[in-house]
Amino acid sequence: MEDPAQIIASYLQHISYDDLNDKVIREVKRRLIDSIAVARGALNAPPIQLSRTLLSNFPGNSLTIDGYRTSPDFSAFYNTFMIRYLDFNDTYLSKEPLHPSDMFGALLAVGSLFDKSGKDLILATAIGYEVGVRLCDSTSLRHKGFDHVNFLEVATAAALAKLLNLDEEKARNAISLSIVPHVALRETRVGELSMWKAGAAAEASRNAVFSALLAMAGITGPKTPFIGKFGFMSLIAKDMDLKVFDNLGSPNSILRTYIKKYPVEYHAQAAVDVAKSINYEGEITKVVVETYEAAKTILADTEDKWKPTTKETADHSLPYIIAYTLIHKDLWLDAYDNLTDPKVVDLMKKIVIEEVPEYTKVYPNELPIKLTVYTTKGVYTNEVRVPRGHSANPMSDEEVEEKFLRLNGKREELKLLWDLENVKVSELVRSLTKS
Repeated sequence: MEDPAQIIASYLQHISYDDLNDKVIREVKRRLIDSIAVARGALNAPPIQLSRTLLSNFPGNSLTIDGYRTSPDFSAFYNTFMIRYLDFNDTYLSKEPLHPSDMFGALLAVGSLFDKSGKDLILATAIGYEVGVRLCDSTSLRHKGFDHVNFLEVATAAALAKLLNLDEEKARNAISLSIVPHVALRETRVGELSMWKAGAAAEASRNAVFSALLAMAGITGPKTPFIGKFGFMSLIAKDMDLKVFDNLGSPNSILRTYIKKYPVEYHAQAAVDVAKSINYEGEITKVVVETYEAAKTILADTEDKWKPTTKETADHSLPYIIAYTLIHKDLWLDAYDNLTDPKVVDLMKKIVIEEVPEYTKVYPNELPIKLTVYTTKGVYTNEVRVPRGHSANPMSDEEVEEKFLRLNGKREELKLLWDLENVKVSELVRSLTKS
């Protein structure tokens, strides 16, 4: 049995920009536009401001996407923290979930430092998505107590290995050095959630950059980080299905991932859609929510999700998200400004959440949710099976641009981002920092 690190490292050597189809190239651009948008929206968030105070402790020449110079690994950490903080960047749901565009934090930090081209960035991104998606198809980590950012780390290391044009041995070492020392625990996402909900991805990004740079310099890592005696599969994921790496070809798995329309955890995207659609009259007396296992166990698992006291918990709280949307008929970043709003708190107490086996069976191809709202004037119900932004119901380019502009993006930046294959990464990052 060949170690996945070796399989991936070998794969990297045989894929070039010319292997990418037009749909994949355009989707990479859409995801970069989306990532810059959500990073902009998080500029003044408390953990980003706190991280900014540390920039001077990590001197270097890597330019962050908001204009600071620091070391490449801390630049990756800082960039990714911005991209992830709002919980508004893209998602993939399979045996394990992932937010694959988290890797842009690392790719922009390294790509700008090493003067890589837009085509280099597009290719590295497509490969990173391919690796990340296939890893998520191989096994569940959350049920074992480990976090999805372990797969982000490997995918980002692979993307960086391609971006830096590492040979097969160095690419394998980059992957090995990313996963062996840095296994992340699921405790990050249990109960009341802290700033580390987003910080975990930032740390994975930072680790991947440092690992790739070590490998580029010639530092070696264990040859069998997955299948070795004390490797990832041996200790954590014995059921990992390596058949997911069969038939590796032109990377197109990015087309199976989803963009978020609302700033909530992905299992709640359809909840916002369906809550917005219900035009009820009278005073609400009860709300019955029918959905699938993952939505219930992730977004309504503990008492904290019924009484959120942090933004990080609220955007992972199905009761809060549904109550807020039923009252306000929309949900945007300001939904988390007043978590003690008595109207929302009172309505949460009237919400009942049930798992429907039929819904669980169709997950993740569909993400169904049904709301039944009981009021003093009647009963109102509706169902959404696939939210807007899902690969089966994708957002249009115009909708992606609208999200970018609503999150303080500039139209002139859009022109540069859509023309990514014709610009240098350093030129792109400098342009973003001037806006």
